[in-house]
Amino acid sequence: MEIPVFTLDAFTNLTFKGNPAAVCPLQHELTDELYQKIAAEMNLSETAFIIKLNHCDDFTTGSRFRLRWFTPTNEVNLCGHATLASAAVLFQHKRNVNPTLVFETKSGELSVIQCGERFIMDFPLNPPTKQDSNEFRDIIKAAVGNLPVQDVHLSSTTKKLMVRLADSCDRSVLTHLKVDSEAIMRCEKSGKVKGLILTMKGSPDSQPRYDFYSRFFSPWNGISEDPVTGSAHTVLGGYWATALGKKKMLAYQCSSRGGELELEVRDDGRINIAGQAVTVLQGTIIL
Repeated sequence: MEIPVFTLDAFTNLTFKGNPAAVCPLQHELTDELYQKIAAEMNLSETAFIIKLNHCDDFTTGSRFRLRWFTPTNEVNLCGHATLASAAVLFQHKRNVNPTLVFETKSGELSVIQCGERFIMDFPLNPPTKQDSNEFRDIIKAAVGNLPVQDVHLSSTTKKLMVRLADSCDRSVLTHLKVDSEAIMRCEKSGKVKGLILTMKGSPDSQPRYDFYSRFFSPWNGISEDPVTGSAHTVLGGYWATALGKKKMLAYQCSSRGGELELEVRDDGRINIAGQAVTVLQGTIIL
């Protein structure tokens, strides 16, 4: 069996920046065991599998596909950067002729359109709820030490815990923070948390002017730190839209690779997440 594979860097227009994802367009479903083995072999934060829903369709004319995402250790319910990368493969490499692509996923239908060099994804909004910081004091201490914390919120839908650093902190504090992912996983075994978001308000003096910054850690899913995380911004978007009183925002995830996301919180409980992608590898998996 031969399976085409692409690796793209998502949420960037520069190679070796953003978040790399592997994308495999498939003619038919594989076994879950094989999906997982391929994802472990690719060893990226996510490998996406695009599956044709109708055997009569092809990747150029079809507009609806099944989409599944696997980390090196398990399947996940939602992934932003690998969805963006999948759309880029269909639009750019398969020359898909449709204005809108629809992916059937574990998080429902996700649509993507191409607008110039950007891809705009229609995602669910997962606004978090405020928490008592004492309930999560161990994981917060393990993640940020003695840095001042302004807010703690939890998205029970995505199991992402969001910790906002105080506005007195400079961006460099978040950028250079050394987080022991194994330590934070040891601190949280209740099952309530599967991902940790650290965030802070953007600086009005920065160029470009980012509304907020973040980093994301998910050792519970085999990912020590995810470079740029679309799914985390379904949580962050709802929080910062309320905190800043604005619907359109520009965000930067300040991991070592870094990536930029354009957000628009909609009135229908959804969020548009936009970004670019660049292809760095194209090949064939031989089984």
